[in-house]
Amino acid sequence: MAVSNNITGALNFVAMVLSVPIIGTGIWLATREDAECVRVLRWPLIVVGTILLLISFAGFVGAFWRVQYLLVIYLIFMLLFIVLLLAFVIFAFIVTNKGGGHSVPGRNYKEYQISDFSGWLRNYVEKSSHWNRIERCLSSSDVCRKLNQRYLSAQDFFNAHLTPAESGCCKPPTFCGYTFVNPTFWVSPTNQNADLDCMVWSNDQLQLCYNCNSCKAGILGNIKREWKKINIILIVALVALIWVYLVGCSAFRNAQTEDLFRRYKERFTS
Repeated sequence: MAVSNNITGALNFVAMVLSVPIIGTGIWLATREDAECVRVLRWPLIVVGTILLLISFAGFVGAFWRVQYLLVIYLIFMLLFIVLLLAFVIFAFIVTNKGGGHSVPGRNYKEYQISDFSGWLRNYVEKSSHWNRIERCLSSSDVCRKLNQRYLSAQDFFNAHLTPAESGCCKPPTFCGYTFVNPTFWVSPTNQNADLDCMVWSNDQLQLCYNCNSCKAGILGNIKREWKKINIILIVALVALIWVYLVGCSAFRNAQTEDLFRRYKERFTS
């Protein structure tokens, strides 16, 4: 029984170690400048890593100190965690599977349309309480202002690989025909009636295209891009956890068998 407990404890120690880079990656993603205005990007990995740390710690303590009821609790909650994590990964894949940027002639950056993304993501961003907060955050952040220091000429800007949010929120859509002055100041549109976004664009540095559908699409593009990274991490963690759980169940079953055999032997030898 001691050997099986040691195996279970060692595997849970591995799971505890695994939770640390998951939490660290979540903190890193949450503090990235292009993700600072979208709360949906802040917590998933941090929450997953923290729950994994707590469950694995319970399994570790239960195994090495032979607290059987704690091991049973660990196995139950770890199974629930794996099932919920699998459902979450599938859901995240489905809602981020649609949507992508459109190439623009003469530009290295892409432009985004809100209709390309999944309904769930569109509803999340278009909800007034969410968008008002995102818009205020964009207005007070350096997401767009820093472009003016980074790109000093039109050609430099047109050759830039902008993030979806930078492309959708910091400039007017290309089809509007605005003339470049600097990355956040554009004049003389040739096709201002082509789309509502062309009329919504403002050179006011606190407004820019923050009320544009292209900005909402750009935020969705950012969410999709970051969620692809998050999903890769979660899939790797899920595979590792399933393996740890199966081995842990096997070790626990062996421990129970050894315990029953020991009791049976003691009863008939005494």
